[in-house]
Amino acid sequence: MVTQNPLSYIRNIGIIAHIDAGKTTTTERVLFYTGRTHRMGNVDAGTTVTDWMAQERERGITITAAAVTCFWDRDGHRHQINIVDTPGHIDFTAEVQRSLRVLDGGVVVFDAVAGVEPQSETVWRQARAFGVPLVAFVNKMDKLGADFAHAVETIRERLFANPVAIQWPIGSESSFRGAIDLLEMRAVVWQDEMGAKPEFAEIPAELEAIALEARERAVEQIVETDDGLMELYLDGQEVSAAQLRQALRQATLSGKLNPVLCGSALRNKGVQPLLDAVVDYLPSPLDVPSVEGVNPYTQKPEARSADPNEPFSALVFKIATDPYVGRLAYCRVYSGKMKVGSRVSNATKNRKERISKLLRMFADRREEIEELSAGDIGATLGLKETFTGDTLCVPSGPIILESISFPEPVISVAIEPKTADDQDRLAEGLQRLAEEDPTFVIKVDENTGQTLISGMGELHLEILTDRLLREFNVSGRVSRPRVSYRETITQRAKGEGVFDRQTGGREHFGHVWLEVEPLSGDEGFLFEDLTRGRILPGGFIGAVERGCREAMESGVLAGYRLMNIRAQLLDAEMDEETSSELAFKVAGTMAFNQAVEKASPVFLEPVMDLEVVVPDGYTGEVMGDLNARGAEIREMLARADGAQAVRAFVTLAKMFGYATDLRSLTQGRGTFTMEFHHYEEVDQQRMEAILYGASW
Repeated sequence: MVTQNPLSYIRNIGIIAHIDAGKTTTTERVLFYTGRTHRMGNVDAGTTVTDWMAQERERGITITAAAVTCFWDRDGHRHQINIVDTPGHIDFTAEVQRSLRVLDGGVVVFDAVAGVEPQSETVWRQARAFGVPLVAFVNKMDKLGADFAHAVETIRERLFANPVAIQWPIGSESSFRGAIDLLEMRAVVWQDEMGAKPEFAEIPAELEAIALEARERAVEQIVETDDGLMELYLDGQEVSAAQLRQALRQATLSGKLNPVLCGSALRNKGVQPLLDAVVDYLPSPLDVPSVEGVNPYTQKPEARSADPNEPFSALVFKIATDPYVGRLAYCRVYSGKMKVGSRVSNATKNRKERISKLLRMFADRREEIEELSAGDIGATLGLKETFTGDTLCVPSGPIILESISFPEPVISVAIEPKTADDQDRLAEGLQRLAEEDPTFVIKVDENTGQTLISGMGELHLEILTDRLLREFNVSGRVSRPRVSYRETITQRAKGEGVFDRQTGGREHFGHVWLEVEPLSGDEGFLFEDLTRGRILPGGFIGAVERGCREAMESGVLAGYRLMNIRAQLLDAEMDEETSSELAFKVAGTMAFNQAVEKASPVFLEPVMDLEVVVPDGYTGEVMGDLNARGAEIREMLARADGAQAVRAFVTLAKMFGYATDLRSLTQGRGTFTMEFHHYEEVDQQRMEAILYGASW
């Protein structure tokens, strides 16, 4: 049986970064040095622990967030570190979001040459939105063009953060061999190839002046966050390393500072000090504010603190289908204990569930345990009606914790089985994948009868269709991707809706006048009752709003979802005997649709934020191709490794197949990342092409 670690010695952290910055390699070294593995895996060879899926090993990228638990001794105490290795590719951003929702701290890995890259910005922004304290690790210091000072400066400039370098590299590129601990003012070097035993030494004479200057900057940044230390510092007294560490911990927890370390995970240098920093500066469950939720019966806010003796509460943040044991539900326990054999309540769905098994996860391997306690991350088997974002709690202490919100899919394809035998397996496989991935949406087109699957990008859908074939033995034909357009209006207009007929053996009457107008930004839908409730009772007004919201799901041009519209109820007519909520709901839909038709509706299309990184010699060809796709070039940045980074806005419809085109333009040396940025109005010519099926 696994004993429970004291809460102050637990760290729940995520390793997050831009694609190819070295997250998985860093995680692999952490597992080796903490004794969880006895050999180091390699991403290129497909032998890593956390990239365990066949698709991950073939492509050399992380697709699904993997949870592992390891232990690290620091200052005579054994600390339990629960790590989630997250994807870097924007198509799998939901994996990052749901992991950050339940983690207490994060390690953000940066490339020493590139510094902050687009997906670095995205994950940093997501982490800050969840209030997650962050430590930065500048990786790949052995790479040609590595520049630690530049990487730290990009964190300051592009992320609007306050990074504090607590290490300084000894050498760079091929001569990188260690780092100077600026708080203790000593050198840490790695002589042996495995990097298992870092050696402490005097600071090299040629780096003494640089180290003293860097330490002075770090000390100034740290003491500015602590009034007591600031007084000591201004009085000219020496501030000890222990005092600096304690103040830096508090500043990191509050988000005022972000400690920055350096190393080369692939060359086995810099990982042990990173583990020390995780323990020293990132929060335990006790350092995190009590989790807040709502009592489903009283609708009053309640809180749960990280205490094993409080009523049990946990949030399910991931569902995974395991080919051997079935459906796994990953959860973070916020309070109390969850024991094998106990009955718990799914407060979100008001259902009872039984805990048949509890598991401590080690990527795709697992060890059975008897209980999960406050502060723990683990998985459970046997939950039938529990999905991502659901709250589990003790039946006598019901609470619903804030769920997890996910971005909407931006790309759709039609999928159909190749044979009749595949039909049932396809439906089951799609359902199982949708349970795992909240950004994977399945919908049947009522007009064509086609099954449409939607996701976050071409790679996302390619991986999912590949999993259908391998895991569920389903052969399916996939059509060309479809863009997830939206519709909106460009001017004010009024509409009238009358519903007056007999259904279900009784008369129904409702008559409303509405006005619609466009909303700026990305505000979705707003409904206002300008009658101030003087004409209709509240139930009927609510029915009109429901009718409008239903109409928002399908636009008047081509049935795409509407967005950015305000609807105002101007007037209404009712009959005491025959008016009903049904009548006013239908009348609201009719008036809304009529008003939208008059309000000059237009299409909106997704515009992507694109960054292409190419060697200098290929910039002209790539720029020419982007111009041909109608891209709006925003900036070009020369990088230290002789590459150019081109950033642009470009419509998603013009980017299908770009991965193949870029490979051919750059002889396979160009890379790109792309994420949804905003919706933009489509011009008249493109509107007609979309409406009448022309190819764009």
